[in-house]
Amino acid sequence: MLFQTPTQFAVLALLLFAGWLFGLASSSGGRKWKQRLRDEEAAHKAYRAEVATDLKARDERLREVEAERDRLASERTTATAATTATVAGGSSAGGGFFGWGRDNLSRIRGIDADLEHALGQRGIKTYRAIENLSEADERALEDDLRLRPGTIDSERWREQASMLREGHDDDHRSRWG
Repeated sequence: MLFQTPTQFAVLALLLFAGWLFGLASSSGGRKWKQRLRDEEAAHKAYRAEVATDLKARDERLREVEAERDRLASERTTATAATTATVAGGSSAGGGFFGWGRDNLSRIRGIDADLEHALGQRGIKTYRAIENLSEADERALEDDLRLRPGTIDSERWREQASMLREGHDDDHRSRWG
């Protein structure tokens, strides 16, 4: 064996330690790690700046959307007030919260719930719309709804709609009950 005494082992350890120190001193490893640290710090700073820009743009867009929401809510409030005034002033439009702008057309004899739905899909939702049907509109509607010709006239939809719109419920009930 090459090393047999404790002194020889101590000299070997001392030489290994000195070689390790010489290797550290002669390598560029310290500079390389410092440069990597600086690069990472620069990348992190750039990322933080990008995130700050994105947050600023998001906040600006949020302010725009909130302003638009407020504007629409204001318009809706104005429109609701106008609709309420119209309904209160001239029509017996029933329906509560979901029925604004429509009348209960099924109160007219000859119109059931299915026919009322079909009329609504064609834009006829109020008594006034039925009153304002021309003879040509009446014929076209009868064809479209597959009613026998003359049904609207014979069942006097226009007359019933006029009575109901004007609030003559008792007269309507007594005539067409």
